[in-house]
Amino acid sequence: MVKIDPRFKRVMDKYGAKLGGQYQSTMDQPSSGTFTKDYDTFRKEALFLGNTLYERGCNFAHSIVNFAPTNKEQREKLQEAIDSLHLNITPSSSYTFAILVMASFILFAFLFFFISLLFGTMQILVPVLFLFMGVGLLFPLTKYPIHLAQRRRLQASNQMVLCILYVVIYMRHTSNLEHAIKFAGEHVGNPMALDLRKIIWDVEIKRFATVQESLENYLLTWKDHNLAFVESFHLIEASLLEGKNERRIDLLEKSLEVILEGTYDSMLHYAQEVRSPMTMLHMLGVILPILGLIVLPLIGSFMGIKWFHIAMVYNIILPLAVFYFGYTLLAKRPIGYSQSDITNIPKYQKLRMYSLKMGKDKEILIDPKKIAIVIGSVLFLIGILPVILHFINPNPSFDIPFTDQIKLLDYRELDTGAIVGPFGLGATLLSLLIPMGLAFGLGTYYSIRSKRLITIREETKKLETEFRGAIFQLGNRIGGGMPAEMAFGKVSRSLSGTPTGKFLAIVDNNIRSLGMDLQNAIFNEKNGAIITYPSSLIESTMKVLVESARKGPKVVSKALLSIADYLDRIYKVSERLKDLLSEITSSMRSQVSFLTPLIAGIVVGIGSMITTIISSLGASLAAATGEAGGEGGGLLAGSSGLANIFPLDKLVPPYFLQIIVGIYVVEMIIVLTILANGIENGVDKLNEEYTLGKNLYRGTMLYILIAGITIFAFNMLALAVGKI
Repeated sequence: MVKIDPRFKRVMDKYGAKLGGQYQSTMDQPSSGTFTKDYDTFRKEALFLGNTLYERGCNFAHSIVNFAPTNKEQREKLQEAIDSLHLNITPSSSYTFAILVMASFILFAFLFFFISLLFGTMQILVPVLFLFMGVGLLFPLTKYPIHLAQRRRLQASNQMVLCILYVVIYMRHTSNLEHAIKFAGEHVGNPMALDLRKIIWDVEIKRFATVQESLENYLLTWKDHNLAFVESFHLIEASLLEGKNERRIDLLEKSLEVILEGTYDSMLHYAQEVRSPMTMLHMLGVILPILGLIVLPLIGSFMGIKWFHIAMVYNIILPLAVFYFGYTLLAKRPIGYSQSDITNIPKYQKLRMYSLKMGKDKEILIDPKKIAIVIGSVLFLIGILPVILHFINPNPSFDIPFTDQIKLLDYRELDTGAIVGPFGLGATLLSLLIPMGLAFGLGTYYSIRSKRLITIREETKKLETEFRGAIFQLGNRIGGGMPAEMAFGKVSRSLSGTPTGKFLAIVDNNIRSLGMDLQNAIFNEKNGAIITYPSSLIESTMKVLVESARKGPKVVSKALLSIADYLDRIYKVSERLKDLLSEITSSMRSQVSFLTPLIAGIVVGIGSMITTIISSLGASLAAATGEAGGEGGGLLAGSSGLANIFPLDKLVPPYFLQIIVGIYVVEMIIVLTILANGIENGVDKLNEEYTLGKNLYRGTMLYILIAGITIFAFNMLALAVGKI
C-alpha cells in the first residue's frame, strides 16, 4: 500500500476543510469502514444455517479423530470448494465428518439388531436399511463441500453481469478499482458481495499488497468456470493504465460487451446440451416408474412385495435419484441475469406472514407454518380414518357398507387368522386426502410466504424494464441544461400511469412538498422513493445520478445515457436467454402441471381395478375350491390348487398403492418445479416458492380429480366383471 507523507496529508486536510467538500463526492471516498471490518460477522450472516451447522459438525468430528483424504487431487478440490464457500473447516475435518456419520449409522444398525435379539424378535430389514444408508452417505458427504460450492457458483454466476455493470458504472465516473469493487459489493447482493468483501479484506489483513493482486487471486477460482468474467475484469484493470479518457471508456464498455456475449454463447450451448438429458430424466425418472405401477399388483401377487417396499423405492430412492441427476444438470448452468432478492429485507418479513384483519387498525400476523400444519393434519387424519377405525375395532366383520359390494374398509381374514386390507372403495377414495393434505399444506405455506412479495417484485421488474427509457429522458433533459430536481418532475408527467412515472413522481413530490434535496428524496429511510421499489439496480443507478450531480449537468447526462445503453444491452441479452430456454422450461412446466398428474391418476385407477379383480378372483377360486373339496376333490381341491395363485396376503391394497403414488406425484412436482426454476432463473428463492405454491395446488388437484374418477369408474367395471 502507498504511504502518504504526513506533511502532504496536513496540507490536503487544511485546504480540503477550506473547500468545504465542494469538489468532493462520497463516491470518490472509501466506503464506510463497516464494509470489511465486520467481515466475519457479514460472513456468518451471508452463510446458510445449514452451512454453519455443517461447520460445527466437521469441527466437532475433527476434535475426536482425524482422517485425511489420501487422494491429493481430492484434497485440492475440497480445499478449493471450502475456500469458495468461506467455511472455517479443512479437507481433513470434512472427510472425518463423513466417516463418523457412516460409522454412526453402521453402529446403530448393529445395536438395533442385537436389541431385537434380546427381545426375541430378530429384525433384519431396519438394520440392513441403516447399514445401506450409512455406506450410501459416505460418498455424498465426502463430496458435500464440492456440491455446496457448485450451488454457490450457480448463484454467484447469476450476479456476474450485474457485478461487471456496477464496476463499469462506477469507473466511468471515478477510475478507482478499489472503490468500484466496494460499490459493487454494496449493491450486488450475496454471495458475490461476500467474495468482493473478501478481496478487500485480504488486502487489509496484508495477505496481498494491492487490490489488483487480491483480485487476480479471486479470478483464478473462475478461470475454469467462466472465462468471460475473468476477461471482463482484465479489461477493467487495463482501463486503469490508459491516459486518454476516451480509450479508458472504450475498454470499460468492451468489458461489459465481453461478459454479455460470453453469457449468450454459454447459455446457447447449455440449452442445446440440456434438452436431451431433461427428456431422459422425465421419461426414466417419472413416467416409466409410474407406468410400472400398473404391473405391481400382478408382481406382488406372485412375489409377495409389500407396500412399504414400494414406498421405500418410490417415495425415497426415486425422488432422491431424480433430484440428484437434475441437480448435476443444474450445476452446469452458465451465468444468467439475477432478479432482485427481497426475501431477506427486514421490513418485508411481515409480508411473509398471514395477515388476519381484526378491525381497521389492528391485524394479527400468523406464521404460515401453523396454517400449513393445521391443513395438512386435518386432511391426513381424515385420510387415515380407515386405519384408525380398524385399529379401534380389528374385527374384519366391522365395516360401513355403502352397497352390497361397495364397503368403506373391506378388511379380510385369511385362513391363517391374519387380517389384510383395506380393499374397500371408500378407503381408497379417502386415501386421496393424504397426498392432498401434504400438497395443500406445503402449497399454502409457500403461497403465503411469496404471494405479496412476488407482487412487489413484479412491479419492481416492470420498473426496471421501463427504467431504461426514463434514464435516457433524464439524461437528455439534464444535458439540455435543466436541473436534475426539475427533470424528475418533467419526466414523471410524461410517464404518468407507469411504475416508472410513479417512482419519479415520488421523488418530485419529496422535493417540492417536503423540501428534501435530491439524495433524501430518493434514499430517505422513511419517505424515500427507493423504499417503494426495492431494486439494487435502480438504487445503484440513482446513487450514480446523485453523486454525478455534484460534478455538473454534463457529467450527469453522460453517466445516465451510458447507463441507459448498458441496461438496454443487458435487457436484450436476458430476453435472448429466455428464448433459448423457453422450449425446455415450457416442457417441464407442462410435465409438472399436466402430464405427470394425469398419467399417475390413470395408472392408480388401473392398478386399483387390477387389485380388485385379483382379490375377487382369489375369493371366487377359494369358494370353488371349498365346493370341489366337498364333492371329493378335483382340480381345484387341495393346497396346491389354483386358489393359491392369487393369495390375498401378497396383494398390495389399493389404499396403500394410492398413498404411495400420490406422495410420489407431490414429490415429483416439487423436484421438477425446483429444477425448472433453476434452469430458467438460476437460484431464485422467491420465484421458486411462488411456483411451488401454484404447482402443488394445480398439479395435485388434477391428480386427485383424475385418480378419484378413474378409481371409482374402474372399480365399478371390476365389480361388474366379478358378477359375470
